[in-house]
Amino acid sequence: MEAKSEKGFVPTVLLCLFLGTFGIHRFYVGKIGTGILMILTFGGLGIWALVDLIVIICQNFKDKRGLFIKAN
Repeated sequence: MEAKSEKGFVPTVLLCLFLGTFGIHRFYVGKIGTGILMILTFGGLGIWALVDLIVIICQNFKDKRGLFIKAN
């Protein structure tokens, strides 16, 4: 059985969807450095946030420890 992150899938998706340009979803999963970069670049002018949203929905997004954030 593959190890799964303790961070929730639904909160991660919602944070990225509504606050993705500010990188709040990255702060939530523990990626502080890239979260700050997203704030400074407004989510790569939205492109970085959109890519993150797609990766999260495809369940390939990882937390700080390298564990996948999966829906049950």
